[in-house]
Amino acid sequence: METLKNIFLYLSAFLPMYLLILLRQVLDIINHNLSFNILNGLGIGLLLLLIILGGLGLWLSIKKNVVPSKKVLILSAKNITDQHFLGYFSLFVLFALQLNIAFISDFILFIVITLFIGIVYIKNSLYYINPLLNLLGYSFYDIECKDETQKIKTKIFYRGKLDLNKSFFVKIKNENFAFIDESRS
Repeated sequence: METLKNIFLYLSAFLPMYLLILLRQVLDIINHNLSFNILNGLGIGLLLLLIILGGLGLWLSIKKNVVPSKKVLILSAKNITDQHFLGYFSLFVLFALQLNIAFISDFILFIVITLFIGIVYIKNSLYYINPLLNLLGYSFYDIECKDETQKIKTKIFYRGKLDLNKSFFVKIKNENFAFIDESRS
């Protein structure tokens, strides 16, 4: 189940790209630049499925995260959103603009590139590289904190400015992905 949630979380990172490609396809069909055929129907269906699964992954990670919350004291925090957001965002904007999934070759290329990036993303726990979270108002911090027993270094998503020497409840999935538990803070 955890692997499936990680795949869905990966898909959520590309939700803006899927929306851009879907918008392009639909507008091209409406303006009669493309005909609605089997391949275009498959492309639109695949994009809608990816949008739904990505949204589900994000919702499960933020709202239905079963990782227990830990109370921690924030010792240091550095906002590093800018170090990851623009590189990833520009990658999928260029990807979305260059591919035309109305062509079989581009459709297959879209699937293969998405799989390649997904393998690297999940294998290396790159969950913190998720521009959709930034678009939703979350900032990405590299933090050092401590609980009752140890110091912890992790990367965390939080809406707003993260204050030092303040205690929060945190859901830490791994060293690369954590959220402030807003229901308890």
